Amino acid sequence: MRRMPPLHLFDTYLHRWNAQVAGSPFATHTSDLLPVTLTGTWADCPAMIKIARDLDEQIGGQVLQWWGGHGAAHVYAYDPDTGALLMERATGSRHLLRMALADEDDAATRFICHTIRQLHSKRSSAPPEKLRSLTHFFKSLAPMAQKQGGLMAECASVARALLSEQREQVVLHGDAHHSNILDFNQRGWLAIDPKRVTGERYYDYVNVLCNPDLKTCTDPERFRRQLALVVTLTGLDRQRLLKWVMAQAALSAAWFLEDEAVTKANEQLALAHLAREAMD
Repeated sequence: MRRMPPLHLFDTYLHRWNAQVAGSPFATHTSDLLPVTLTGTWADCPAMIKIARDLDEQIGGQVLQWWGGHGAAHVYAYDPDTGALLMERATGSRHLLRMALADEDDAATRFICHTIRQLHSKRSSAPPEKLRSLTHFFKSLAPMAQKQGGLMAECASVARALLSEQREQVVLHGDAHHSNILDFNQRGWLAIDPKRVTGERYYDYVNVLCNPDLKTCTDPERFRRQLALVVTLTGLDRQRLLKWVMAQAALSAAWFLEDEAVTKANEQLALAHLAREAMD
């Protein structure tokens, strides 16, 4: 069970941003969060105070602010010294992961692709500094592939080729799966929790197909259907998308192996196999 952060941790921000507590504080593996409501310009707006505990998450907060509420949650205020955010809070009842596991998988994929397209659209200002390249994001794959060999090594070779010749580079979300795009009621589906990464835009679409939290992702028919839908919705090249799926599935497997989660790693390698089989 995740710990509950103490309420006094948020006192400085509650005072600074004239916010009122609207729920219990909670923690993720990277951040402490508190639901609040606001006064003044944003009166009665559901909001969240987010205190990031690591630099990557803090710079991800800068990316969220830079997106300006277009395809992503609004950032109402930002503390440059600590990286704490006062951000828009999702209150809708729908959840993309539940939709994908029920009979609304196609609809969930459409919402994700639409949101990603908004995130990748051009902004008038320069992106935040200190973003990392997608190559850095893949640093765990090569050493694990060398140790494991087989399909993981093949995927590592595919990843190396993709990373060396990236196309259409953008500021990426970096983790655009079903639980990082939330229902914001009238504002629609919006992204939260971006990473600090730039690279080829194809990468943001791979978790539609290989989200490890989605139990049906290794089903061959589901894979074929959602692959075809992503290609239709985005205009991405099918072969190149499949290569990115191989790369990401192997990277995810490497991360799971680092945590000794062998079963989850094998599921991701099964996805890599599906992607390789789907290559023309």
